[in-house]
Amino acid sequence: MNETYKIGVIGLGYVGLPLAVEFGKIHDVVGFDINQERIKELEAGHDRTLETSDEDLAAAVHLKYTTSPDALKNCNYYIVTVPTPIDKNKRPDLTPLIKASETVGKVLKKGDIVIYESTVYPGATEEDCVPVLEKFSGLKYNSDFYCGYSPERINPGDKVHTVTKIMKVTSGSTPEVAGKVDALYKTIIKAGTYMASSIKVAEAAKVIENSQRDINIAFVNELAMIFNKAGIDTQEVLAAAGTKWNFLKFTPGLVGGHCIGVDPYYLTHKAQELGYNPEIILAGRRLNDNMGFYVANRTIKLMIKKGIPVADSRILVLGITFKENCPDIRNSRVIDVIEELKDFSCKVEVYDPWASPEEVKHEYGIDLIEKPSGKYDAIVLAVSHNEFKTMDIAKIKNGSAVIYDIKGLLDKNLADERL
Repeated sequence: MNETYKIGVIGLGYVGLPLAVEFGKIHDVVGFDINQERIKELEAGHDRTLETSDEDLAAAVHLKYTTSPDALKNCNYYIVTVPTPIDKNKRPDLTPLIKASETVGKVLKKGDIVIYESTVYPGATEEDCVPVLEKFSGLKYNSDFYCGYSPERINPGDKVHTVTKIMKVTSGSTPEVAGKVDALYKTIIKAGTYMASSIKVAEAAKVIENSQRDINIAFVNELAMIFNKAGIDTQEVLAAAGTKWNFLKFTPGLVGGHCIGVDPYYLTHKAQELGYNPEIILAGRRLNDNMGFYVANRTIKLMIKKGIPVADSRILVLGITFKENCPDIRNSRVIDVIEELKDFSCKVEVYDPWASPEEVKHEYGIDLIEKPSGKYDAIVLAVSHNEFKTMDIAKIKNGSAVIYDIKGLLDKNLADERL
C-alpha cells in the first residue's frame, strides 16, 4: 500500500514513546502528552524511563512533541497508548482512555483510523471509546471513521524484547481497515504481525496474556508457602522440577507493575458483567495481592524467633521498583511489605538506586535513602537489581539480623529465608 502515514501517538509513556520513536524514524509523527515536563524532557533528547536511548530519540527525525491537541489535526492515524489502571476497589478505571478519546474526537476527520493499544476488556474499544469519538467528532463509526486495536506488549526494562522485536497482534473494525492497520505496523515491526479476526479477539488476547502469567505466579507463590511449612527450599524444588522439558519456569515473588497486577481485573470485570463469576483468576489475584503482607509477617516472626525486639527496629528494604534494573515504580507491591512492617512499629528505610526519589515520594510518600548506613535488625531484598548482587550485606547487618530474600538473589547461606 502506497499510503502516506501521518501518525498521532497519544500518550508518551513506557508504551507510547518507543512506538512514536520507531514510527518517527520513517513517518511523520506527532507525539502528544498532557505532561508539559515530559515534553520538555523529550525535546531535550532524554527519556527518564530509560525505555528509549538518547541515540534512538535523535534518530526519530520525523517525530515532533506537543501538548497541543491542535497539532494532531493533520494526522490520518491516531494511536492511543494511555494507561488503563484500576481504582481503589480494583475496578477498571477508563478515565485516561475516555479523555484521550475526547482529544482525538475533537480533531477526527473523515477517513481517519483510530488505533487503541491500551489494555482493556473485550468490547471496550467499540462499547466505551467509539461513542466518545462519535460524540466529539460528529462523525459516524465505520462510515466516516474507523478503529483498530493492536495491544501493547512492552516489557519495561527489557533491552532484548524491544517494540520492533515483539510480534504485533493487529485488528480493524472492517476487513479493509484491518489490512491497513496491519500494513502500518509492518513498516516498523521486524518480528512480524498477526492479524486477529476482530477487535474483540485482539482485546481478549492481550488481557489473557498477563492473566495467564498471574495465575502461574500465584501457583508458585502458594507452593512457596507450603514448602516453607515443610522446611523445603522452594528455589531448589523449582530447579529440580525445571529439568523436565515441559515444566513452566515461573518463580515466586511480588506481582506488581502496570500489567500483570492489573489486567486480570479487567477480564474479571467483564466476566461479572456478563453474569459469570470467575474463580481461578480471582483466586490467583487474591493470593498474589497478599504476598507483601506474607513476606512482612514472615520477617517479623523470624525476628521474634531470634529475640530481636520488633518495635523501633531498623529494617532496610532493598528496592521499590516493580522489577529489576528498571526505574518503573507503577503498582509496585513492595509498598505492601513496607506498610505492613511499619504497622509493627518498625523504622523502615528504603534504598533503590534505580527509582526516582521524587516519583517515589509523590506516589508512595516515602523518602528514599541515598545509601544504607549503620546496622539493620532486618534486611528485606525485594528487587534483584544488579547493584544488590555485589552489596556486602554482612557489613550492614546488626549481629544476628534477619535477612529475607524475596528474589532468591543472595547466597542461600546468607539469607534466613527465601520466598
